[in-house]
Amino acid sequence: MRINKEILRLAIPNILSNISVPLISSVDTGLMGYQSMGHLAAVGAASMIFNFLYWNFGFLRMGTTGLVAQAYGRKDEQEKSRVFFQAVIIALLISGLLIVFQNQLGDLGLSFMNLDGDLAGLSREYFNVRIWDAPATLLIYIIMAWFFGNQNAFIPLLLTVVINVVNIVTSVIFVKYMDMGIGGVALGSVIGNYVGVTVGLIAMAWKQPVILRSIADWKSDFLRFFQVNKDIFLRTVLLSCTFFMMYSQSIIFGQLSLAVMVVVLQFTNWMSYAIDGFAYACESLVGKYVGEGNSVLLNATIKKCFQFAFGFALMFSALYGVFPGLLSKVFTSDMEVIEYMVSLRWWLLIIPLIGFASYIWDGIFVGLTASKAMRNTMAISFAVFLLVYYGTREWLGFQSLILALCLYLLARAFAQSFLYFKYGEELR
Repeated sequence: MRINKEILRLAIPNILSNISVPLISSVDTGLMGYQSMGHLAAVGAASMIFNFLYWNFGFLRMGTTGLVAQAYGRKDEQEKSRVFFQAVIIALLISGLLIVFQNQLGDLGLSFMNLDGDLAGLSREYFNVRIWDAPATLLIYIIMAWFFGNQNAFIPLLLTVVINVVNIVTSVIFVKYMDMGIGGVALGSVIGNYVGVTVGLIAMAWKQPVILRSIADWKSDFLRFFQVNKDIFLRTVLLSCTFFMMYSQSIIFGQLSLAVMVVVLQFTNWMSYAIDGFAYACESLVGKYVGEGNSVLLNATIKKCFQFAFGFALMFSALYGVFPGLLSKVFTSDMEVIEYMVSLRWWLLIIPLIGFASYIWDGIFVGLTASKAMRNTMAISFAVFLLVYYGTREWLGFQSLILALCLYLLARAFAQSFLYFKYGEELR
């Protein structure tokens, strides 16, 4: 009973928070999808460029959560503050480089996404505005991770709600009433993220003041911080490459295929962000129990998180299998896209069932700070994705990408399970 309460205390706010994350993307996609198929494809492609850029620095969230959670278990306040400042310094350096080299990054992103003509112009318009939220996005990762590590899921929920409400309201105003088009959607995201950072820093100062002397001590034990985050960075690059290819290869099969892929991955996001609520609970609780040295509660937490996540996977599978057309109308009014989504019903039904385990394992490995294992299993999974896609592309066409995604998720789950059950003690 205690474990259930601990998990749900963290997971429920995380689920509400995470479900609202794709809500931003869903609103942006919906606003553009009702203008034209080209706008829908462009905002999906441009968003993927930012996902690729920002997801690669997701180590700032995952590494910070695991290290802070373990320090929480040891009751080491100084270490928690030191980890926070180390992450902030890295985030500011990275975001500065992203802004300085924004033109080169934009050109590279459009090239890899195989975009040209009107699609390239719309995507570039979005990119040129959205790049300015790089510092805010990376700082939000760290602020939320610090609260997760401190076993506090309410403040991240509050921040996400604030960011999403500001983003949605401003995006609707800019697009519907100021006719700013795709640039207005991007500007709404920028404003929302900076408001979120401001509220987050105020919450940190109010909830648990940071030990300021840790600023001068940021170099202490920096090697461990760098090692953990280096491996998570490499893991996340491979993850981003997988989803980047989902978009960039879709356009090869035509604009309709790209628009459909945008919606398919929105469905995947809905599912993954909900199940990630339990993965984030795993990050916090696994890290805490590792810090405490409590193997009994650690194992109980892992078992319960898998059970809860499987229940959610069944729910999403049922929704996607029964209502693919109705749910697709959230993103587009184009009947070609909707009819294509209905034809993918069985793919949509199985993705949650084969995908949920890999999300929970990610949370467990983050809590363990088992970053090398995360890197290695992702490398194996990415290789599976490439082999399946290129091996079936001539036979299955566009649907070879969805098959590759399914087997990629399975490979992640099997590889992570094998490493944990064979080398569990060493990973701790």
